[in-house]
Amino acid sequence: QVQLVESGGGLVQHGGSLRLSCAASGNIFSIYTMGWYRQAPGKQRELVAAITSGGTTNYADSVKGRFTISRDNPKNTVYLQMNSLKPEDTAVYYCNADVLSYFTDRVVTHWGRGIQVTVSS
Repeated sequence: QVQLVESGGGLVQHGGSLRLSCAASGNIFSIYTMGWYRQAPGKQRELVAAITSGGTTNYADSVKGRFTISRDNPKNTVYLQMNSLKPEDTAVYYCNADVLSYFTDRVVTHWGRGIQVTVSS
């Protein structure tokens, strides 16, 4: 079993900042890409940012220049620093990780339960 637990969400004013964390634990041999997605009410889940084990990053156009994804490989943790937050960033944020577990030969994508981020205008 692999668990991903997000933390750091909450309510912030327009222009404020938040830092999300997501720690993976359990049967982990190696983690490849880790990422953050978000889902606003009535909308589909969308990619916010992703980072490979080597540090290559990818961002949605809507967050470029405002959000920064990073990871701590020894801690199996991914972070999302969110600056200059806007009301349209309000959503439930989910982390995911592509994990190779011990005693398997398949990489499986695991998801956290999500954490609410609300930006007031």
